[in-house]
Amino acid sequence: MIKGLLTALVLLLVATFPATWMLMLFLGNIMEAGPGYWGTLPLGILVSALLAGATSGTAVVLND
Repeated sequence: MIKGLLTALVLLLVATFPATWMLMLFLGNIMEAGPGYWGTLPLGILVSALLAGATSGTAVVLND
């Protein structure tokens, strides 16, 4: 159980790294003191989830 949770945490950090890094670069350019990795991680997780949902190939078909 513990190994599974640690593996999921590592996979989450690796999967959200690109979005978090891009947010750090963007926020660092528009703010005087840009936030660090841990400050932008929650927003990076949300952006990664939104991108994954927007680019998924599934569609909902409603039958009347």
